[in-house]
Amino acid sequence: MSKNGKLSIRVWAGILLFMFMGSLAWNVENIYFNTFLNDMVFDKGSMGAALTLTDAVNIMVSGSALVAVITTFIMGTLSEKMKNRKAFISFGYIAWGIVIMLFGFISKDKMVRMLGLTSPTEAVTITAWVVIVMDMVMTFMGSTSNDSAFNAWVTDVTTPETTPKVETAFTFIGFIAMGLIMGIGSLAQSGIISYSVFFVGLGVFVTLVGIIGIFLLENPKKFEEAKKNNDENKTSYWADLFYGFRPSAIKENKNLYLILLSGCTFNSAFQVFFPYLFIYLGSVVIPANEDVDMLSAGVIIPAVLAVIGVVAGIIVFMKIANKNKASAFIPCVLILVIGLLILSSTKSILGMIAGVAPTLVGYIVTTTQFAANVRNNIPQDKVGLFQGIRMIFLVLIPMVIGPTLGNIATKNSDITYIDNGVQKVLPTESMFLYAAVVAALIFIPMLAFLKNDKAKEKALKEEQSE
Repeated sequence: MSKNGKLSIRVWAGILLFMFMGSLAWNVENIYFNTFLNDMVFDKGSMGAALTLTDAVNIMVSGSALVAVITTFIMGTLSEKMKNRKAFISFGYIAWGIVIMLFGFISKDKMVRMLGLTSPTEAVTITAWVVIVMDMVMTFMGSTSNDSAFNAWVTDVTTPETTPKVETAFTFIGFIAMGLIMGIGSLAQSGIISYSVFFVGLGVFVTLVGIIGIFLLENPKKFEEAKKNNDENKTSYWADLFYGFRPSAIKENKNLYLILLSGCTFNSAFQVFFPYLFIYLGSVVIPANEDVDMLSAGVIIPAVLAVIGVVAGIIVFMKIANKNKASAFIPCVLILVIGLLILSSTKSILGMIAGVAPTLVGYIVTTTQFAANVRNNIPQDKVGLFQGIRMIFLVLIPMVIGPTLGNIATKNSDITYIDNGVQKVLPTESMFLYAAVVAALIFIPMLAFLKNDKAKEKALKEEQSE
């Protein structure tokens, strides 16, 4: 799969293709299932329903995170046991795409006809629960194929030398995928295309990529060699499933758990506002700036300067990170906190631009460094066994704590808005303040990791010099 420490073209093709399509699918779930609830479910007859919009989003995000972690534990361990990542990735993507297509057939009108509902609030509540449950089904498929099998496969085929390049590619692919899906998704939000077309179209492409994977992907060499040498893992499935919880495993991999705890705090801060972000932008920020000419020099010039600043900041800190983790981690977290504080104090376009730029620099660089350090600290012979632990720290805890804090921030603001003639409780800028407070807590586990990592590198150099 690799030659002279470099990844082959075939491996790179698999990494880029599956990462890109996986990012598209996860961004649709993280962004447009939420806007779908806002635009198509909580549009009429929602006042007085058993769930508010932010309640539904909170439940959906938290439930999805729980399913993701349980799935990754079960399927990550199973793919390690069966020594077949390829099948889990390829057939998982095929099923993932099919489930996404099914979202195109969910609507309140269908619920009314199928169940004979007469109350508008009942229709809203039941349709919201259908979306929540279907989101969990989709998460099961996505976590089976992407979170457990694909992430483990990437760890299998990379080395400490190639990991930074792969993680950098992941970060930029993630933002390219987000930009693309935002462009297409905005057409669904504005009604130019229907949500049905949007979901079905994406599902078709995800399924096609799964089919391509049957012919493109190869299982890691360690699996092929183990089968050839009849070197099967003799431990039981259940012992492997709970391996990461053993005190001995935690002690042996102290650095891994410290960086996971740091990433947990970081992701929790991000999840305070991200599930509600596009509802906030579409229903709060844009209406508040309806008199602003978005094509004027006063908006375009600051936006261009912000983009240049973000790109320059990312490049500079990425180079610094390759030489000294602390020199990149610490200032980038500070920059992130500053950006969030700016966003918490304004709804103006110029204020949003001023806040988004430092937030993006801090987020992109820190995300890349967290991901690379997590991957490099996972034992190579137990990659699949640690995928569930990774998901607990980086997905489950953040996606339970974060959206809950965001919901609390919204409700504590006690502000209601009129959105398309419908009175709603919508996200407010206070969620960014809550996120900034959580982000500041990253320093506690991160400084411990940096200290331990420095000691580990020093010991390794001394061992090599002997």
